[in-house]
Amino acid sequence: MKHLRTTLGPKSKSELGMILPHEHVFVDLRTPDQPGYAEAEIEDVVRLMAPEIERIKKLGVTALVECSTGGVGRRADIDLAVSLATDFPIVVPTGNYREPWIPEWVRQASEKELEAWMLRELTEQIDETGFQAGWIKLSAGDDGMTVLETKILRAAARAAAQTDAVIGSHTIRGRVVMDQLDVIEAEGYRADRFISIHTQEEKDFAYNVAVAERGAWIEYDHVGRGEDNEVAELVIKALEAGCGDRLLLSHDRGWFDPALPMGGIPKPYTHLSTVLLPELKRRGIDDGTLMRLTHENPFEAFAR
Repeated sequence: MKHLRTTLGPKSKSELGMILPHEHVFVDLRTPDQPGYAEAEIEDVVRLMAPEIERIKKLGVTALVECSTGGVGRRADIDLAVSLATDFPIVVPTGNYREPWIPEWVRQASEKELEAWMLRELTEQIDETGFQAGWIKLSAGDDGMTVLETKILRAAARAAAQTDAVIGSHTIRGRVVMDQLDVIEAEGYRADRFISIHTQEEKDFAYNVAVAERGAWIEYDHVGRGEDNEVAELVIKALEAGCGDRLLLSHDRGWFDPALPMGGIPKPYTHLSTVLLPELKRRGIDDGTLMRLTHENPFEAFAR
């Protein structure tokens, strides 16, 4: 039986309902060499972010995926603290972001060392938190993968192949996604265990379809950030193109930012539930399809 690996332990499909597949609880978009990078008092983060979690719990959301990875301020201990304070499971990644958000130790590590690090976090625990990483998050440059980014991807594919973990990548260009899938398959892993994050940023819709037809997940994660009518139309277009079985929806919102006073002002994770889903239903999308997009697809994407 497959499970979602979360801060509160493995969760089966029967234990979960709606899942948000791309959000942030804590993120630092400064590079890791900056003073104060990823530093915050845990109590301050809980104070700011727990109310946001409580809001979506009341809307029927049962888990969210934290997308802050290495290089952009991943703090698994903070994710755990927020999770425990709200009794709400959070799925935390291993992996590392793209250049220039790559810390020196990752830059110097061999592919084998990176593979071993990710594998340990996927099968044992992240740091000393007591919970496993649920997936692998990385990224690629807009114009193509650098040598360093390719090294990280190859290591990720090898670790994922041993665990059935999904690899998600912040990749803007569809042609770069195709290159990433080539690398993953060359390492013996599968396209259907890859998520093309921010797929909406590729304006050539043919690439959206091509990525889904190759078997990968496509993710429209600008709900509440993009204009509602345009987001709804894009979702319907993807459904009409036959991509419904490979489509994920989320906000890419939150979050506590340690670069801002008191963490800044969070952006709620509620727009999908309160605005987009009712709008899609008004436009004729049936309840079964909406359930698949918000319950079934996220579980199938991240569970292993």
